[in-house]
Amino acid sequence: MRTFPASRTEPDWRPTASLETLRLRARLLERLRAFFRVRGLLEVETPQVSAGAATDPHLESLRACRPGGEILGWLHTSPEFPMKRLLAAGCGDIWQLCRVFRGAESGRRHNPEFTLLEWYRVGWSMQALMDEVEACVRALADGLCELGAAQRLSWRDALRLYAGVDPFAADPADLLRPLTAAGVDVPDGLEADPNACLDLLMAAVVEPALDPAAPVFLYDFPASHAALARIRPGDPPVAERFELFLGGMELANGFRELTDAEEQAARFAADLARRRARALPAPPVDGRFLAALDAGLPDCSGVALGFDRLVMVLAGAGSIDEVLAFAHARA
Repeated sequence: MRTFPASRTEPDWRPTASLETLRLRARLLERLRAFFRVRGLLEVETPQVSAGAATDPHLESLRACRPGGEILGWLHTSPEFPMKRLLAAGCGDIWQLCRVFRGAESGRRHNPEFTLLEWYRVGWSMQALMDEVEACVRALADGLCELGAAQRLSWRDALRLYAGVDPFAADPADLLRPLTAAGVDVPDGLEADPNACLDLLMAAVVEPALDPAAPVFLYDFPASHAALARIRPGDPPVAERFELFLGGMELANGFRELTDAEEQAARFAADLARRRARALPAPPVDGRFLAALDAGLPDCSGVALGFDRLVMVLAGAGSIDEVLAFAHARA
């Protein structure tokens, strides 16, 4: 791979990506805009700083402050809330590519600042959106990476197939057995939190077993994992949510979107309660987003895709640093 000319000792002002990779990113951005232009979606831009922040206990929102410490707002972890406000205002199908910020996220696949692709389809089902996500990935991969036939598995079937447990019927001991068999270091007391057991099973047992050379969609997550997705009644009820995996990692997270303002407010309150129980900061809820839901969010499905991770797959990169002009350590 071609790199920028470098001295023997690599000074930290230099890019972390090669020139070849930066050119690849530029080509992919051209393909991306062509993909959405042909399909008639409106490209939008929304603020990176807002009055509300993410309530999800797994996310850390970063504050934007004046020199004296006064909080101006919160750097967004996703453009989801303002984009849904646009949907509620009647904008129709929209898409956005933007930089987002998440604290405490650094590693081979994580950078505190990264590029997120997000789009929404009014009146579409979760299944129809999965079709379009696959089409988008294939359009960007064309001529760069040979992808296998896409696979779709329910979250329940994936755990049955790769972990040998039925997550909706297993007791805590059943959930721990495949972790122990796989040699996973199980934290003390994990059996007291079935959701944490299932999350570890997915990360340590199921996800590594998925075909890295083909788009794999997992869908119909448990209701406890709904986040901002609708819950479809049934036995058991499931969240109309999907995730896309490729190259051995999660690339995208999509929902048939929750449109009930009261239900969403209750979920935010539950998130904040979990934060307080873990001694985490409790940031302000985005009241304007809830007001938009109350005014009427149209039936829609939406997805967020990590653009940098997709570039990693298409470039054959082993680290996110290799596909960023300047990773966090050199920002």
